[in-house]
Amino acid sequence: MKCTVIGFWGGFPAEGGATSSYLFEKDNFSLLIDVGSGALSTVQKYKHVMDIDAVVLSHYHHDHIADIGVLQYAWLVHSYIREEKEILPIYGHKENKEKFEALSHECTEGIAYDPNSELKVGPFSISFLKTNHPVPCYGMRISDGEDVIVYTADTTYKEEWIDFAKDADLLITDCNFYEKQDGSAAGHMTSKEGATIASNANVGELLLSHLPQYGDTNDLVLEAEKYFSGKIQLAKTGLVWEKDSI
Repeated sequence: MKCTVIGFWGGFPAEGGATSSYLFEKDNFSLLIDVGSGALSTVQKYKHVMDIDAVVLSHYHHDHIADIGVLQYAWLVHSYIREEKEILPIYGHKENKEKFEALSHECTEGIAYDPNSELKVGPFSISFLKTNHPVPCYGMRISDGEDVIVYTADTTYKEEWIDFAKDADLLITDCNFYEKQDGSAAGHMTSKEGATIASNANVGELLLSHLPQYGDTNDLVLEAEKYFSGKIQLAKTGLVWEKDSI
């Protein structure tokens, strides 16, 4: 399984960047997890837009779905160019009816996932954990039968993450706040909290993402190293994870 970071900023993208979006690839199947602001422009550095086979969304905050609309138009334009209409499946939860229904367009189909059941998408199996966030949001445990990546999406710290992330090869964690801050009111975690989950869950590697727009983000790694002894990196556009590659 290959995972490429497309967007990693929290809230809004820095110049030339993108907010939350990750490209998962296996056996010529391409899955996009979240499609934040700037994600469509960025993902085209790595994948033709029509080669995306499916999309799965954690929740409907703009920094995770802002580019769904332009993705829909991209597929529509290419359907005219190719003179062949294709339909892109976009998976989301139904706890916000209006947002879910907007996932369906002329060339996209919104498909509801059941957070209490495993979702099969191409070669990937995805299980869900409801996060602590101001709106319904689901973290994901994504497996191809060999490797496991856990993506917390947006969440405050809770003990359930430890079991959910147990022995994962990679943990992509919400790290929108520095160690001494309190991100709970905003529904996000600190460097310390993400690293504590990584340590207690015995994950292989930790990737700090959904990063803040202020301060020196390199400090997040230094803070996390106090609590997790494994490999830690900051998310950045184009960073590729394959086991033992980062």
